Amino acid sequence: MPTLDDILEHIGEFDLFQKQAFFVLCFMSVAFTPIYMGVIFLGFTPEHRCLSPGVGELSSRCGWSLEEELNYTVPEQGRHGESFSSRCRRYNVDWNTTGLSCINPLENFTGYYGNRSSIPLTHCQDGWVYDSSGSSIVTEFNLVCEDSWKVDLFQSCVNAGFFGGSIYVGYIADRFGRKLCLVVTILVSATAGVLVAFAPSYLWMVIFRFLQGLVSKGSWTAGYILITEVVGPSHRKTVGILYQVAFTVGLLLLDGVAYAIPHWRWLQLTVTLPCFLLLLYYWCLPESPRWLISQKQNDKAMKIVDYIAKKNGKKLPAHFQNINLEEDDGEKLSPSFTDLFRTPQMRKHTFILMYNWLASSLLYQGLIMHMAMAGEDMYLDFFYSALVEFPAAFIILLTINRVGRRYPWAVATLVAGVACLIMALIPEDIHWLKVTVGCIGRMGITMSIEMVCFVNTELYPTFLRNLGVMVCSSFCDVGGILAPFIVYRLAEIWHELPLIVFAVVGLIAGGLVLLLPETKGKMLPETIEDVENLHRQENPREKIIYLHVQTQEVACSK
Repeated sequence: MPTLDDILEHIGEFDLFQKQAFFVLCFMSVAFTPIYMGVIFLGFTPEHRCLSPGVGELSSRCGWSLEEELNYTVPEQGRHGESFSSRCRRYNVDWNTTGLSCINPLENFTGYYGNRSSIPLTHCQDGWVYDSSGSSIVTEFNLVCEDSWKVDLFQSCVNAGFFGGSIYVGYIADRFGRKLCLVVTILVSATAGVLVAFAPSYLWMVIFRFLQGLVSKGSWTAGYILITEVVGPSHRKTVGILYQVAFTVGLLLLDGVAYAIPHWRWLQLTVTLPCFLLLLYYWCLPESPRWLISQKQNDKAMKIVDYIAKKNGKKLPAHFQNINLEEDDGEKLSPSFTDLFRTPQMRKHTFILMYNWLASSLLYQGLIMHMAMAGEDMYLDFFYSALVEFPAAFIILLTINRVGRRYPWAVATLVAGVACLIMALIPEDIHWLKVTVGCIGRMGITMSIEMVCFVNTELYPTFLRNLGVMVCSSFCDVGGILAPFIVYRLAEIWHELPLIVFAVVGLIAGGLVLLLPETKGKMLPETIEDVENLHRQENPREKIIYLHVQTQEVACSK
């Protein structure tokens, strides 16, 4: 019986239909960007200080400039803990007291003898003043000082949603179809995104953000699966990588929109409302014929195959017209979680892939957050670092079929780790060099996170492949949950400490990649025994292929 891949060879593996489907599905990848990295702009923390009642009136009466007002009324920034003191504490004095001097108002208060450190400090009881013309969730809900961790939680909750949603959304796609899963998750994600924009409180905003995370990654994945299932095998890796390049285009668009709309609620609405247009997928995209075949709906699959052939200007060969398409008739092996750890090589692959998924996500999100936090111009630095993702994709396409997977992947991850270490050692006043090295690190980790996506599928046998990818890739979301806490909390101890952590994580990940077998030019493993033999050199004279036919296993020598 022919497979769908056999028929695609005759009606077009990547012809007009596939190109149009790929183009429209790329909008799904673009739309996922604000959900994944929108916190950079939605949660931007501007310079801030305590609001001290009476300071504004005193400053107006004395004719102070902003610099003079800060110097006279904000706790000194020259001593230890200056950042926290100047942003999160104020002098415990009454600035409405009459007769305050405009030259040195603090000398009027009892107990001040020329030493500001003797004046008691207190919390920002009356709120904060933000040096920003726009707004973010930070400025609206005062997520600073003791509540600054709530910004980390805002981003972590969407990654927690990714983690939880990856299980049930995958089930929906396998049970009810790729197309239905895609449309339903788009609708729920867009609705949750609008609710985030209208959230009346921080708690409701986090709840809606979590709901958006539950379905949004699933919609991105459903689009990825749908396009890779309708193209021929020789184009799948290229299409998969370019689908992720569309995500990079989304980064650039997000940067431009955020620059034009510096108010978080309007920004959230602007990047969410167009997502409702993606519901048109229901009318302009067919169901995956591969999924229909797996559900024994061969008649429907053949109608879609005929449609693809006509769209591509091809004619389905006569001997394919009335044939029943079937997937592998072999005996189905039941996947088990324990199979991922049962044998030495499977165990090694699983642990290394888990760690690399976590490390790739941690460094990818962490570098973006750290560069935005440390940059002189958040929008420009974000733009530069997003641009380097294009050559990263080009290098992957250039090397995976020539050099292989293992060495480019390892080198890219090691480069990212080394770049983080160098960034930590570059002085703040050489900002251009810091940004340049950071962009190199971004390029390296982008290559790493794109390569782990498809290498993961090449290291597991067929009956375990979906389970293996699901379990290992879930650690990507764990890395996303940890990233904001590592970036923002450790930076309060030492600004460059997150980069040191990233460097260690990246260098270990790169070293572990070298322990994996090279998969270039090798058939996808069918059994666990095939996986155990991947690390060995192939014998050119003999190749063993295991076929599971009905109730017996046959070993054929070729």
